[in-house]
Amino acid sequence: MGFDETYSRRRFLRQSFAFSALAGLGGLPALGAAKHGGPGGGSRLLMVGDWGYEDFEAQSRVAKSMQAYVREQRFKTEGLLMLGDNWYGPLPGGAKDVRWKTQFEEMYPSSVFDCPAYAIPGNHDYQTMPMSKVVAELEYAKAGGTRWTMPSLWYSFEFPVKKPLMTVIALDSNMPHADGRPKKGADFTLTPEQQAEQLVWLEAELEKPRSTPFLVVMGHHPIFSNGPHGDHKVLVRDWEPLLRKHKAHMYLAGHDHDMQHLEFEGHPTSFVLSGGGGADLYPLVIDEAQRGPYAQRVYGFSDLEVTPETLTLRHLDEKGRVIHSFTKKVDGTVTNIA
Repeated sequence: MGFDETYSRRRFLRQSFAFSALAGLGGLPALGAAKHGGPGGGSRLLMVGDWGYEDFEAQSRVAKSMQAYVREQRFKTEGLLMLGDNWYGPLPGGAKDVRWKTQFEEMYPSSVFDCPAYAIPGNHDYQTMPMSKVVAELEYAKAGGTRWTMPSLWYSFEFPVKKPLMTVIALDSNMPHADGRPKKGADFTLTPEQQAEQLVWLEAELEKPRSTPFLVVMGHHPIFSNGPHGDHKVLVRDWEPLLRKHKAHMYLAGHDHDMQHLEFEGHPTSFVLSGGGGADLYPLVIDEAQRGPYAQRVYGFSDLEVTPETLTLRHLDEKGRVIHSFTKKVDGTVTNIA
């Protein structure tokens, strides 16, 4: 089956899903072709997850495609979202390791991405190899003179910097192990005390008056996923009710090495996974025809465009082709699934 034929089949499946799943939300939105590529007049950021693989051949392909996409579409990238698993394998030099130059500064050059790179830690960042990679990432951000933005393990910011339209809450989703221990061998997590502290902070942050029309939350681990890691029991218990209560427009994640977009009838939040940044791809456990509208095992990155009225999310593959997109209005209505 060729690319065009496969694309047409998936588009049919997504539109069929939209009619059935979104019908219960009150008003059934009109579904049309998404506005693929092309500046829409909004502020743009690109996101990539699971990118800092030791064998960076695939990472290089995706990064080059990101650069080409920005140049061809002629828009200014006002932010990068680094969705975790920023460093696989050893980072022996810590904040001064050569990998920062080769796999971050040169891979996503400031000549193309002259903007903050908002980062969150993934599970591979929570390793001591031989020192803590999370500590190195925090130190690199504090060193100055870099776009790497990670002021703490969890934080919030508004986007764009001037006349912000979107509040973003960046979280640390590395929950303690099932037995409550934060450390096993080289792998470690938040402590139970940090887990509780972050949850209190998140609830307080969500309760604050918000001046932006859109609310987006990001964490490395998906709350819901069609990939092999599946749904995250702790995040379903602790975070999902808060997203629902405060009507978060999107939850952005990585962790499973694929690209996804999941919608649940009656839920105000769109669940987006962009984990195709360079690590080895994972097979999907649940097909998009069963739970979607989109889930594919593919390398790629994502483009998020925000205007005062809409959020538009585009998934792109490693060749820069838009493989899935949708638009979300301020009231939570999802349209233009393609």
